[in-house]
Amino acid sequence: MLKRATVITVFALALAPAEAIASSQDISATHAYIQANYALNRAGVSLIHPAEAKIQAYNRRIAAECPRAGAGAPQTDAAYPMSYEVAVALWSLSYGMAAAPIRKFVSAVKPLHWSNARVTRIARGYATSLHELSTLPLPDLCGDVRAWAASRFQAIPASTTQLDRRLEAIEGETIPRKLLAPYERGGDASVVARTRSLEVKLAEEEFVVGQTDWDQVQETLALR
Repeated sequence: MLKRATVITVFALALAPAEAIASSQDISATHAYIQANYALNRAGVSLIHPAEAKIQAYNRRIAAECPRAGAGAPQTDAAYPMSYEVAVALWSLSYGMAAAPIRKFVSAVKPLHWSNARVTRIARGYATSLHELSTLPLPDLCGDVRAWAASRFQAIPASTTQLDRRLEAIEGETIPRKLLAPYERGGDASVVARTRSLEVKLAEEEFVVGQTDWDQVQETLALR
């Protein structure tokens, strides 16, 4: 019995350093991620008005260069790819405005590692998706809508299809709170709470103002 207990004790001691290192790494990675995510969302909120101004300037440019270029377009699912390209243009502008804080976030998050492989995968996937969104090329809406109209609205330009597919392939999500909570320490929870309020503000802005911007540009191009 004593021999068995001794073996178990030795085995436990042998494992202890590795577990301690893993625990320390999880806590450190979690703190770094929480801080980076807070900084990113804080920057995002500060860029709401500049991004909106840039989108409005873009709509004015479209109105000057190719007003009602899509006049006569079918109001059916056939027009969806072109409408979606408008959304791509708006995302290109808004995420492009946040390119600098996104680069900082990616630089901070990509090297992080957790003992839970799922957490590491989600964090890196999220960083990658943000980088891809911030580097989306601004499509040639005037050229593409004119090309579509020239085909009597029968042929969606290849560039439109390619860009739409590129955006659809971007997937990513922030790490769910329940996965990070076990590793939070000190003031991490309060930072997460502040981050959440910023995320809500950004989501509301994207839903309300983003929808309005999308409608405006489509109306400028006579796509709706």
